[in-house]
Amino acid sequence: MPMSQEIVLAEPRGFCAGVDRAIEIVERALTKFGRPIYVRHEIVHNTYVVNDLKAKGAIFIEELSDVPAGATLVFSAHGVSKAIQEEAQQRGFHIFDATCPLVTKVHVEVAKLHREGFEFIMIGHKGHPEVEGTMGQLDSGIHLVEGVDDVAHVSPTQTTKLAVVTQTTLSVDDAAEILNAVKARFPQVREPKQQDICYATQNRQDAVKLLSPQVDIVIVVGSPTSSNSNRLREVAIKLGTVSYMVDSAEELKAEWFEGKRRVGLTAGASAPEILVRQVIERIKALGAISVRTMDGLTETIKFPLPKGLKMEGEDAAPLQHLR
Repeated sequence: MPMSQEIVLAEPRGFCAGVDRAIEIVERALTKFGRPIYVRHEIVHNTYVVNDLKAKGAIFIEELSDVPAGATLVFSAHGVSKAIQEEAQQRGFHIFDATCPLVTKVHVEVAKLHREGFEFIMIGHKGHPEVEGTMGQLDSGIHLVEGVDDVAHVSPTQTTKLAVVTQTTLSVDDAAEILNAVKARFPQVREPKQQDICYATQNRQDAVKLLSPQVDIVIVVGSPTSSNSNRLREVAIKLGTVSYMVDSAEELKAEWFEGKRRVGLTAGASAPEILVRQVIERIKALGAISVRTMDGLTETIKFPLPKGLKMEGEDAAPLQHLR
Protein backbone atom coordinates (compact mmCIF):
# COMPACT_ATOMS: atom_id res chain seq x y z
CA MET A 1 0.00 0.00 0.00
CA PRO A 2 1.37 3.49 -0.79
CA MET A 3 2.28 5.81 2.04
CA SER A 4 0.73 9.26 2.33
CA GLN A 5 1.56 11.42 -0.66
CA GLU A 6 0.15 14.81 0.29
CA ILE A 7 -0.36 16.84 3.47
CA VAL A 8 -3.27 19.29 3.43
CA LEU A 9 -3.11 22.05 6.06
CA ALA A 10 -6.33 23.44 7.50
CA GLU A 11 -6.76 27.20 7.47
CA PRO A 12 -7.11 28.72 9.98
CA ARG A 13 -5.33 26.59 12.59
CA GLY A 14 -3.23 27.12 15.72
CA PHE A 15 -2.95 30.17 17.93
CA CYS A 16 -5.93 32.47 18.37
CA ALA A 17 -5.83 36.08 19.57
CA GLY A 18 -6.66 35.13 23.17
CA VAL A 19 -3.80 32.62 23.35
CA ASP A 20 -1.38 35.04 21.70
CA ARG A 21 -2.32 37.67 24.27
CA ALA A 22 -2.04 35.32 27.26
CA ILE A 23 1.44 34.09 26.31
CA GLU A 24 2.60 37.63 25.59
CA ILE A 25 1.39 38.77 29.03
CA VAL A 26 3.57 36.15 30.74
CA GLU A 27 6.58 36.87 28.52
CA ARG A 28 6.31 40.61 29.03
CA ALA A 29 5.89 40.21 32.79
CA LEU A 30 9.05 38.08 32.86
CA THR A 31 10.95 40.67 30.81
CA LYS A 32 9.73 43.64 32.84
CA PHE A 33 9.69 42.25 36.38
CA GLY A 34 12.16 39.37 36.17
CA ARG A 35 11.77 35.76 37.16
CA PRO A 36 9.88 34.17 38.73
CA ILE A 37 6.40 35.08 37.54
CA TYR A 38 3.63 32.96 39.02
CA VAL A 39 0.77 31.75 36.82
CA ARG A 40 -2.43 30.28 38.22
CA HIS A 41 -3.16 27.15 36.20
CA GLU A 42 -1.58 26.45 32.81
CA ILE A 43 -1.63 29.76 30.94
CA VAL A 44 -3.09 27.86 27.97
CA HIS A 45 -3.61 24.12 27.61
CA ASN A 46 -0.49 23.20 25.68
CA THR A 47 2.45 21.22 27.05
CA TYR A 48 5.04 22.82 24.76
CA VAL A 49 3.95 26.37 25.60
CA VAL A 50 3.91 25.68 29.34
CA ASN A 51 7.36 24.04 29.29
CA ASP A 52 8.77 26.92 27.23
CA LEU A 53 7.50 29.47 29.73
CA LYS A 54 8.74 27.38 32.66
CA ALA A 55 12.22 27.49 31.13
CA LYS A 56 11.94 31.29 30.94
CA GLY A 57 11.03 31.58 34.63
CA ALA A 58 7.27 31.09 34.94
CA ILE A 59 6.04 28.99 37.87
CA PHE A 60 2.62 27.39 37.41
CA ILE A 61 0.51 26.90 40.52
CA GLU A 62 -3.05 25.90 41.37
CA GLU A 63 -3.23 27.21 44.95
CA LEU A 64 -2.62 30.86 45.73
CA SER A 65 -1.04 29.79 49.03
CA ASP A 66 1.93 28.61 46.92
CA VAL A 67 2.65 32.19 45.79
CA PRO A 68 4.90 34.34 48.02
CA ALA A 69 3.57 37.67 49.27
CA GLY A 70 4.28 40.56 46.90
CA ALA A 71 4.90 38.30 43.89
CA THR A 72 3.62 38.94 40.37
CA LEU A 73 0.70 36.66 39.50
CA VAL A 74 -0.96 36.04 36.13
CA PHE A 75 -4.44 34.54 35.79
CA SER A 76 -4.66 32.03 32.92
CA ALA A 77 -6.57 32.58 29.67
CA HIS A 78 -9.45 30.46 31.00
CA GLY A 79 -10.53 32.97 33.65
CA VAL A 80 -10.99 32.60 37.41
CA SER A 81 -13.83 32.77 39.92
CA LYS A 82 -14.69 35.84 42.00
CA ALA A 83 -13.33 34.01 45.06
CA ILE A 84 -9.90 33.54 43.43
CA GLN A 85 -9.82 37.20 42.32
CA GLU A 86 -10.67 38.39 45.81
CA GLU A 87 -8.17 36.09 47.52
CA ALA A 88 -5.39 37.21 45.17
CA GLN A 89 -6.13 40.86 45.90
CA GLN A 90 -6.23 40.22 49.65
CA ARG A 91 -2.83 38.52 49.48
CA GLY A 92 -1.39 41.62 47.86
CA PHE A 93 -0.09 40.12 44.63
CA HIS A 94 0.84 42.22 41.61
CA ILE A 95 -1.87 40.82 39.30
CA PHE A 96 -2.14 40.64 35.52
CA ASP A 97 -5.30 39.06 34.15
CA ALA A 98 -4.72 37.01 30.96
CA THR A 99 -8.36 35.87 30.78
CA CYS A 100 -9.40 35.77 27.14
CA PRO A 101 -11.58 38.82 26.45
CA LEU A 102 -14.23 36.52 24.95
CA VAL A 103 -14.42 34.66 28.27
CA THR A 104 -14.54 37.97 30.12
CA LYS A 105 -17.50 38.93 27.91
CA VAL A 106 -19.39 35.90 29.26
CA HIS A 107 -18.48 36.86 32.85
CA VAL A 108 -19.76 40.41 32.29
CA GLU A 109 -23.02 39.11 30.82
CA VAL A 110 -23.52 36.77 33.78
CA ALA A 111 -22.96 39.61 36.27
CA LYS A 112 -25.32 41.95 34.39
CA LEU A 113 -28.18 39.46 34.08
CA HIS A 114 -27.70 38.26 37.67
CA ARG A 115 -28.34 41.83 38.82
CA GLU A 116 -31.59 41.68 36.82
CA GLY A 117 -32.67 38.54 38.68
CA PHE A 118 -31.68 35.86 36.18
CA GLU A 119 -30.60 32.30 36.87
CA PHE A 120 -28.37 30.52 34.36
CA ILE A 121 -27.90 27.25 32.57
CA MET A 122 -24.27 26.83 31.55
CA ILE A 123 -23.39 24.43 28.73
CA GLY A 124 -19.88 23.13 29.32
CA HIS A 125 -17.55 20.44 30.65
CA LYS A 126 -17.45 19.88 34.40
CA GLY A 127 -14.02 20.54 35.90
CA HIS A 128 -12.74 22.64 33.00
CA PRO A 129 -11.12 25.80 34.42
CA GLU A 130 -13.16 28.07 32.16
CA VAL A 131 -16.39 26.52 33.44
CA GLU A 132 -15.20 26.82 37.04
CA GLY A 133 -14.31 30.47 36.43
CA THR A 134 -17.65 31.35 34.84
CA MET A 135 -19.76 29.45 37.36
CA GLY A 136 -17.62 31.01 40.09
CA GLN A 137 -18.84 34.48 39.13
CA LEU A 138 -21.92 33.72 41.24
CA ASP A 139 -22.49 32.06 44.61
CA SER A 140 -25.60 30.26 43.32
CA GLY A 141 -28.15 30.19 40.53
CA ILE A 142 -25.97 28.79 37.75
CA HIS A 143 -26.59 25.18 36.65
CA LEU A 144 -24.19 23.13 34.53
CA VAL A 145 -25.34 20.83 31.73
CA GLU A 146 -22.78 18.72 29.85
CA GLY A 147 -25.15 16.98 27.45
CA VAL A 148 -28.73 16.76 26.24
CA ASP A 149 -29.63 14.19 28.93
CA ASP A 150 -28.61 16.62 31.70
CA VAL A 151 -31.21 19.17 30.62
CA ALA A 152 -34.07 17.08 32.05
CA HIS A 153 -32.46 17.16 35.51
CA VAL A 154 -31.86 20.91 35.83
CA SER A 155 -33.85 22.45 38.68
CA PRO A 156 -33.80 26.26 38.58
CA THR A 157 -35.78 28.00 41.34
CA GLN A 158 -37.77 29.88 38.67
CA THR A 159 -38.11 29.82 34.88
CA THR A 160 -39.35 33.30 34.01
CA LYS A 161 -35.82 34.71 34.16
CA LEU A 162 -33.49 32.01 32.86
CA ALA A 163 -30.52 32.56 30.55
CA VAL A 164 -28.05 30.30 28.75
CA VAL A 165 -24.28 30.78 28.61
CA THR A 166 -21.71 28.39 27.15
CA GLN A 167 -18.07 27.48 27.49
CA THR A 168 -16.28 29.19 24.61
CA THR A 169 -14.42 26.10 23.34
CA LEU A 170 -17.27 23.65 22.78
CA SER A 171 -18.25 21.82 19.63
CA VAL A 172 -20.52 24.25 17.80
CA ASP A 173 -22.86 21.43 16.74
CA ASP A 174 -23.01 19.80 20.19
CA ALA A 175 -23.70 23.14 21.88
CA ALA A 176 -26.52 23.86 19.41
CA GLU A 177 -28.06 20.45 20.10
CA ILE A 178 -27.97 21.02 23.87
CA LEU A 179 -29.32 24.54 23.47
CA ASN A 180 -32.27 23.17 21.48
CA ALA A 181 -33.01 20.76 24.33
CA VAL A 182 -32.87 23.65 26.82
CA LYS A 183 -35.26 25.71 24.68
CA ALA A 184 -37.64 22.76 24.36
CA ARG A 185 -37.86 22.44 28.16
CA PHE A 186 -37.68 26.17 28.94
CA PRO A 187 -39.27 28.02 25.99
CA GLN A 188 -38.77 31.43 27.62
CA VAL A 189 -35.03 30.95 28.11
CA ARG A 190 -32.83 33.88 27.10
CA GLU A 191 -30.19 32.93 24.56
CA PRO A 192 -26.84 34.74 24.34
CA LYS A 193 -27.10 37.91 22.26
CA GLN A 194 -24.05 36.68 20.39
CA GLN A 195 -22.82 33.11 20.25
CA ASP A 196 -20.58 32.51 23.28
CA ILE A 197 -18.47 29.97 21.38
CA CYS A 198 -15.44 31.97 20.28
CA TYR A 199 -14.69 32.94 16.70
CA ALA A 200 -11.47 30.89 16.67
CA THR A 201 -13.15 27.71 17.91
CA GLN A 202 -15.88 28.16 15.29
CA ASN A 203 -13.39 28.91 12.48
CA ARG A 204 -11.17 25.92 13.26
CA GLN A 205 -14.14 23.57 13.42
CA ASP A 206 -15.47 24.95 10.12
CA ALA A 207 -12.05 24.39 8.54
CA VAL A 208 -12.00 20.75 9.70
CA LYS A 209 -15.48 20.28 8.24
CA LEU A 210 -14.10 21.41 4.87
CA LEU A 211 -10.87 19.44 5.27
CA SER A 212 -12.20 16.07 6.42
CA PRO A 213 -14.01 14.99 3.22
CA GLN A 214 -10.88 15.78 1.19
CA VAL A 215 -8.47 13.56 3.14
CA ASP A 216 -8.05 9.99 4.38
CA ILE A 217 -6.92 10.91 7.91
CA VAL A 218 -6.91 14.05 10.07
CA ILE A 219 -4.13 14.78 12.55
CA VAL A 220 -4.90 17.38 15.22
CA VAL A 221 -1.95 18.98 17.01
CA GLY A 222 -3.01 19.70 20.57
CA SER A 223 -2.59 18.66 24.19
CA PRO A 224 -5.00 16.21 25.88
CA THR A 225 -6.20 18.97 28.26
CA SER A 226 -7.14 21.30 25.38
CA SER A 227 -10.92 21.38 24.98
CA ASN A 228 -10.94 23.03 21.56
CA SER A 229 -8.31 20.56 20.24
CA ASN A 230 -10.37 17.58 21.39
CA ARG A 231 -13.40 19.07 19.67
CA LEU A 232 -11.51 19.28 16.34
CA ARG A 233 -10.76 15.57 16.45
CA GLU A 234 -14.41 14.83 17.28
CA VAL A 235 -15.60 16.95 14.32
CA ALA A 236 -13.44 14.92 11.93
CA ILE A 237 -14.59 11.60 13.38
CA LYS A 238 -18.27 12.62 13.15
CA LEU A 239 -17.69 13.24 9.45
CA GLY A 240 -16.36 9.70 9.09
CA THR A 241 -12.66 10.53 8.82
CA VAL A 242 -10.08 8.67 10.90
CA SER A 243 -8.51 11.21 13.28
CA TYR A 244 -5.80 11.29 15.93
CA MET A 245 -4.64 14.04 18.29
CA VAL A 246 -0.94 14.38 19.13
CA ASP A 247 0.92 16.59 21.59
CA SER A 248 4.11 16.35 19.53
CA ALA A 249 5.58 14.76 16.40
CA GLU A 250 7.02 11.92 18.52
CA GLU A 251 3.49 10.61 19.14
CA LEU A 252 2.81 9.94 15.43
CA LYS A 253 2.70 6.25 14.52
CA ALA A 254 3.78 5.00 11.10
CA GLU A 255 0.89 2.53 10.87
CA TRP A 256 -1.64 5.39 10.95
CA PHE A 257 -0.48 6.47 7.51
CA GLU A 258 -0.33 3.11 5.77
CA GLY A 259 -2.44 3.28 2.63
CA LYS A 260 -3.39 6.91 3.27
CA ARG A 261 -2.77 9.09 0.22
CA ARG A 262 -3.88 12.42 1.69
CA VAL A 263 -3.29 13.58 5.27
CA GLY A 264 -5.22 16.50 6.77
CA LEU A 265 -3.43 18.49 9.46
CA THR A 266 -4.76 21.11 11.87
CA ALA A 267 -3.91 22.50 15.30
CA GLY A 268 -5.92 23.64 18.29
CA ALA A 269 -6.02 27.30 19.29
CA SER A 270 -3.35 26.79 21.96
CA ALA A 271 -0.90 24.81 19.77
CA PRO A 272 2.09 26.73 18.35
CA GLU A 273 3.00 26.54 14.67
CA ILE A 274 6.43 25.11 15.50
CA LEU A 275 4.70 21.86 16.51
CA VAL A 276 2.80 21.79 13.22
CA ARG A 277 6.10 22.17 11.34
CA GLN A 278 7.64 19.31 13.31
CA VAL A 279 4.63 17.10 12.57
CA ILE A 280 4.93 17.94 8.86
CA GLU A 281 8.60 16.89 8.85
CA ARG A 282 7.76 13.63 10.59
CA ILE A 283 4.97 12.79 8.10
CA LYS A 284 7.33 13.65 5.25
CA ALA A 285 9.83 11.20 6.70
CA LEU A 286 7.06 8.59 6.52
CA GLY A 287 6.52 9.22 2.82
CA ALA A 288 4.60 12.43 2.16
CA ILE A 289 6.03 14.35 -0.77
CA SER A 290 4.01 17.58 -0.88
CA VAL A 291 2.27 20.09 1.39
CA ARG A 292 -0.50 22.49 0.49
CA THR A 293 -2.69 24.83 2.51
CA MET A 294 -6.45 24.87 2.08
CA ASP A 295 -8.14 28.12 1.21
CA GLY A 296 -9.61 29.56 4.38
CA LEU A 297 -10.26 32.59 6.55
CA THR A 298 -7.40 34.85 7.59
CA GLU A 299 -7.88 35.95 11.19
CA THR A 300 -6.82 39.52 11.98
CA ILE A 301 -8.25 39.96 15.50
CA LYS A 302 -5.78 41.17 18.14
CA PHE A 303 -6.68 41.87 21.75
CA PRO A 304 -5.01 44.70 23.72
CA LEU A 305 -2.67 43.91 26.59
CA PRO A 306 -3.38 44.93 30.19
CA LYS A 307 -1.94 48.23 31.39
CA GLY A 308 1.50 48.10 32.93
CA LEU A 309 3.18 45.76 30.45
CA LYS A 310 4.47 48.21 27.86
CA MET A 311 8.24 48.35 27.67
CA GLU A 312 10.17 51.62 27.94
CA GLY A 313 10.62 53.21 24.54
CA GLU A 314 8.45 50.56 22.92
CA ASP A 315 6.24 51.32 19.97
CA ALA A 316 3.12 49.29 19.23
CA ALA A 317 5.06 46.28 17.88
CA PRO A 318 4.48 43.12 19.98
CA LEU A 319 7.22 40.90 21.33
CA GLN A 320 7.95 37.88 19.20
CA HIS A 321 7.16 34.59 20.90
CA LEU A 322 5.94 31.14 19.94
CA ARG A 323 4.22 32.05 16.70
